[in-house]
Amino acid sequence: MNAIWSFAVKKNAVLAAILTACAALAAQAETVTVYSSRNEQLIKPLFDAYTKETGVEIRVLTGQDGPLLERLKAEGANTPADMLITVDAGNLWRATSLGILKATQSKAIEEHIPVHLRDPEGHWYGLSVRARTIFYSPARVKPADLSTYEDLADPRWKGRLCLRTSKSVYNQSLVGMMIAQYGEAKTEKMVRGWVANLATNPFPDDTKMLEALAAGQCDVAVANSYYFGRLVAAKPDFPVKLFWANQNAEGTHVNVSGAGVTRYARNEKGALKLIEWLASDKAQKMYADKDMEFPANPKIKPNDVVLGWGTFRPNVINVSKAGELQGKAVQLMDRAGYK
Repeated sequence: MNAIWSFAVKKNAVLAAILTACAALAAQAETVTVYSSRNEQLIKPLFDAYTKETGVEIRVLTGQDGPLLERLKAEGANTPADMLITVDAGNLWRATSLGILKATQSKAIEEHIPVHLRDPEGHWYGLSVRARTIFYSPARVKPADLSTYEDLADPRWKGRLCLRTSKSVYNQSLVGMMIAQYGEAKTEKMVRGWVANLATNPFPDDTKMLEALAAGQCDVAVANSYYFGRLVAAKPDFPVKLFWANQNAEGTHVNVSGAGVTRYARNEKGALKLIEWLASDKAQKMYADKDMEFPANPKIKPNDVVLGWGTFRPNVINVSKAGELQGKAVQLMDRAGYK
């Protein structure tokens, strides 16, 4: 009798262990681990909404772009990350070149995200759009005086131009796209003209640069649209205006924040489902309202502040070119004396 009782206890213990292991596996399948260089306060509302809707837990590790990519590379097959979110196609291209993103296919994403805003081979997908365009002081510049990025190299802007440092990936991508459009010789001539027209040393970030423009340190500048949106939201009378560059040429330069499934994702299916959801109408509207960025999904309207800037024609060259030509862009800016 005791032997039978002992066997039953052992049998139940084994069964309990199996059930526990299965539950653990199920829980793991319902968790997606994300490495992100985006500010957590910008992406947390999206992830909270996804968890509420699906029950899937999102674990997030945030960090700066460079160190985060190096960490993923160093972790290799041991990484806990299922998905990477980062800003700028240059960083997404670099992640692909480092072999830390996996090519995936999704009809749901392709239906929502235009082809020029995603990797041609499916390693990453743009989720929000930022335009890098011209800003000006309406007290000192008329919109009729403005036209293109190239025109800012004209000597009439001497001592009137503010730029962010060439170390910014945003400027590296802009110059990379110009190389793709015009070739190195014409682009270098333009960048040398920019340098000759600088009103002061390049700025460490777009916000400080736009504030300097408002304060009268320069008359024109080139910045990402969402930085301007945040300043205007905080100060509606901020004395700076936006101008859509190159509308009579190839269109305004745009870039993306985006995401991809990591090469060694333990929950590849869950990561891809999360990206599909982030590309959906609901999530894209949240992106627009929260981040002052343009939705990558063209069906979704931007928020009211952004709509107030008017419509524009974007350059539809694939943004992956920004990363592909980033090395050449850095070398060109160095030759031109752009610090």
